[in-house]
Order: sequence, then C-alpha cells, then structure tokens
Amino acid sequence: MVRPREFDEEKALDAAMQLFWEKGFEATSLSDLTSKMGIQRPSIYAAFGDKKQLFEAALRKYTQSHAANVRSRLLSRASVKEAICNFFEGVVAEEYDKGPNRGCFCINTMVELAPHEEKFEILTREHQMYLSTVFQETIERGIRSGELEATTDARALAHTMISLLIGITVMMKSRPERSFVDHAVATTLMLLK
Repeated sequence: MVRPREFDEEKALDAAMQLFWEKGFEATSLSDLTSKMGIQRPSIYAAFGDKKQLFEAALRKYTQSHAANVRSRLLSRASVKEAICNFFEGVVAEEYDKGPNRGCFCINTMVELAPHEEKFEILTREHQMYLSTVFQETIERGIRSGELEATTDARALAHTMISLLIGITVMMKSRPERSFVDHAVATTLMLLK
C-alpha cells in the first residue's frame, strides 16, 4: 500500500519556484531545495522527479500564474492604451521599488537554459508567444473600439511589446538609470496610435 504524502505538494513546489527564480537552475543545490521546501530528497524525487523535472514543474507553475496576471492587467481598463501603458509602468515600478531584482523567472530561464536545453527553449518560447497573443488580442480590441487606428498591425505591434518587455526586464538586472528605462518605454508606447 502506498503511503500518502505528508507534505503539501503545491506549497513545496511554490517554495522551489521561489528559490529557482532567485538563484537560477545551476546555482540551486539539492540541499538548498530540501531546506526551502521542508522535505527530504527522497520526497522530492518521489513527488517531482529529479532537479531538472522539479525546475520544469516550477517554471510551468510560474508561467501559468504570470500569463494570468498579464491577461488580468491588460483587461483591467476599458482603454487599451491606458491598460498597456499602465502595464509597462507597473513592470518598471515593480523592478525599481522592490528589493533584490529577480526579474522574470521565464526570461531568466530563457537566458540560462534555453540556449542549451531544447525543452526550455520550447517552454520559454511558448510563453512568449502566449503573451504575444494576449497583447495582440488587447490591441485588436483597441482597433475594434476605434481607440487605435484601423491600419495598426496588431500582430507586429504585439511582437514589439513582447520584445520591449523582455528587453527591459533583462536590462533592469543591471539597474540602469530609471530615466533610461522610462524613455525607452515611453518611446515604444508612442506606437499606440
């Protein structure tokens, strides 16, 4: 008879996600994970598999939550321009207002693992494409309402917004002057005509 698990898998996975997000895959040891998750190695292996499988589960948990958050933020305002501007202003403010800069877990993975691991190249690209679709749907809503010009290429503009998001998130790891980032965002958002 199989013994029931004596820990909350979701809480343990969340703890692993936070640790991987903070330190990355390579810098996170199994000892770090057992300490942060509050479980022993055999329990990690039984519930999640090896370290890479645990990392994948943590990344999937993050991307689901992140995608829902982005969608919610872009739907939070009737004005599409206002929603997109507030979204980017919020991204920048969060990075400058909080403590240690962890950036985006998915983008961190894109930089650390995607060049060497096909699975993570695919997972991070899928997340980018999903977010691009969310932006495209938002832009198309603005075109239908007349807030954005009918000639706006929603797909190309959505790709530009994702490139901006990835670029500023990576750039902010080096803490450039706030005005540098603000100007880059403001100039890109001028494309919302």
